[in-house]
Amino acid sequence: MLEILKSRKVAQKILASINASFASLGKPVKIMHVCGTHEATVARSGIRSLLPRELEVISGPGCPVCVCPAEHIATAIELARKGHIIVTFGDMFKVPDATLTTLALAKAQGNDIRLVYSVRDAVRIAEENPSRAIVWLGIGFETTAPMTADVLLKAPPSNFHVLSDFRLVPPAMDLLAKDPDFELDAFVLPGHVSTIIGTDPYEIFPKKYGLPCVVGGFEPIDFLIAIDRILKQLLNEEAFVENAYPRVVRPEGNIKALNAMNKVFRVVDAKWRGIGMIPRSGLELSPRFQQYDAKKLLDHPINIEQDLAKGCQCGKVILGKTKPEECPHFLRRCTPETPIGPCMVSDEGTCRIHAKYQQA
Repeated sequence: MLEILKSRKVAQKILASINASFASLGKPVKIMHVCGTHEATVARSGIRSLLPRELEVISGPGCPVCVCPAEHIATAIELARKGHIIVTFGDMFKVPDATLTTLALAKAQGNDIRLVYSVRDAVRIAEENPSRAIVWLGIGFETTAPMTADVLLKAPPSNFHVLSDFRLVPPAMDLLAKDPDFELDAFVLPGHVSTIIGTDPYEIFPKKYGLPCVVGGFEPIDFLIAIDRILKQLLNEEAFVENAYPRVVRPEGNIKALNAMNKVFRVVDAKWRGIGMIPRSGLELSPRFQQYDAKKLLDHPINIEQDLAKGCQCGKVILGKTKPEECPHFLRRCTPETPIGPCMVSDEGTCRIHAKYQQA
């Protein structure tokens, strides 16, 4: 499959280096990436088939739609039933809760749920409908949170509200790094998230856990370079954070975006779908911006204990502990056309990626 890569000769050179380092190590290696776009790159390019058999590349918690709690969907639907306008990205539209209820189904029942490309579209809808509450579904990682923060800092209309369920990537990585039953050798760090937060937040992983970390880009060769540099760290018995995506990622990150996030949000313990509560892994609106909190439009908060359909293995897939093909529903009950789990919906979901490319 090397013809898929932009430069066959460069790819062959990197693969030769990977094979040499892996042979010198003389032991199995398990590397996790935490980015849905990385998984798409790996699967689409057939990278796993090019690597040594015992060099395992695992997909981790890198899909924001997949980890968004079921309460978010249920709350949005309840707000829609109260007559409010719900505004969201398309990825959230078909995400099922444990009962297979979706925003798409709620819209078909006559509720006002609209798909947009940007949070600014949601602000425009609020301006056009001053007599109705507009609820923007704030989901995603550090990559998308700054856009919502920027809008709130510019004083949007009073009828604009945010249902905030943003999540932070490093705490989820920490959960895996300290799991005694899940041994990892290294992380390929997410390019998009690292563009915002920089490289400093990852220093805990080499220093505390001895795990090499390399920021990788999204071209197949970018990913191979990240794997090659990880193996060289392992071979030299080193562990540090290395930036192999310097054309986009800076050590300090995006200062303007970080400042906006820090002004608008505060860090809280947060639920990850199929995983449970992860300390200090979520963002909620700070006291200064509480008037925009969509949860205040409800009399009581919605809590859901069973957040996945019976038999759905999305929680284990998100944590890299199960391959999609090992789920009993994969491409049986659960397909891209009829998803029963969140990992089959988004283009960043591991199950959907594997279904599309039939990549183990």
